[in-house]
Amino acid sequence: MATVPRWADENVLIGFDTADDAGVYKLTPECALVQTVDFFTPIVDDPYTFGAIAAANALSDVYAMGGRPISALSIVAWPAKGDLSDLAQILKGGAEKMHEAGCSILGGHSVADDEIKFGYAVTGVIHPARVKANSGARPGDALVFTKRLGTGVISTALKRGIAKPEDVETSIESMLTLNCRACEEMLRFDVHGCTDVTGFGLIGHAREMALASGVTLEIAVDQLRFLPGALEYARQGAVPGGLKNNREFAGCAVETLRQLPREIEDLLYDPQTSGGLLIALPEADAAQLEGAYRVGRVLEREEKDKPIRLV
Repeated sequence: MATVPRWADENVLIGFDTADDAGVYKLTPECALVQTVDFFTPIVDDPYTFGAIAAANALSDVYAMGGRPISALSIVAWPAKGDLSDLAQILKGGAEKMHEAGCSILGGHSVADDEIKFGYAVTGVIHPARVKANSGARPGDALVFTKRLGTGVISTALKRGIAKPEDVETSIESMLTLNCRACEEMLRFDVHGCTDVTGFGLIGHAREMALASGVTLEIAVDQLRFLPGALEYARQGAVPGGLKNNREFAGCAVETLRQLPREIEDLLYDPQTSGGLLIALPEADAAQLEGAYRVGRVLEREEKDKPIRLV
């Protein structure tokens, strides 16, 4: 991204400088657009469910900024000789999840591709003064999280045929849950920073928040919650390729103050789909944030400190 030309525009409130969840562009003193795009290959067997999860995942970026999604464009890559009835189910699942979010699908674009991919470009609206960026975490803040970890490991276990149906069902339920309610809840408080935890895993997205905010995020590993089966499948080696990439990329930003079991360390880097919101807010508000649980705190970062500290 460092080679991409940049031009100054006073209406760009958030661009790609801080690796935030979405861009924000001011239209008027009272209204700004929130824009994002996300698509990926199938992670579950059922086409309808895949479409719905893809929609929830794309919408999450808007919620992470504190915005309200209003419109979307679909992105489809489909084999030229692929089963169109499966594609119809994917589109239906996505459309119904978008409807649940109150977000209108305006159209989209498709290409012929041997590898199936699906997702959305989503536009939302927000008041320019109420944007929840990943750059606002302050020393003294509490860190809270709104979902359990482990969707990537469970999806890999499903592909390998070792996942229990009830564990897959619980993981799917989590991925299908919109972050709309979590967004509405956090907007009741003086939230300083927010990001959603998706493809880069908890450590990757926490790193982005820490770097953008100029702080250290201390994560209390024992307070993290995992989806049923996730720890066991990680012990069995059901580790997605994205997890290894996340560790190679973000591992150097982590200071570990205790010995961690390998499976727990793996899950900290596990790429999440439609994951939860990681929120930094004042200590006094943390316990009142419904649907979230405490996972750490925000510290001042000295020159020798790493962005992430695991305790």
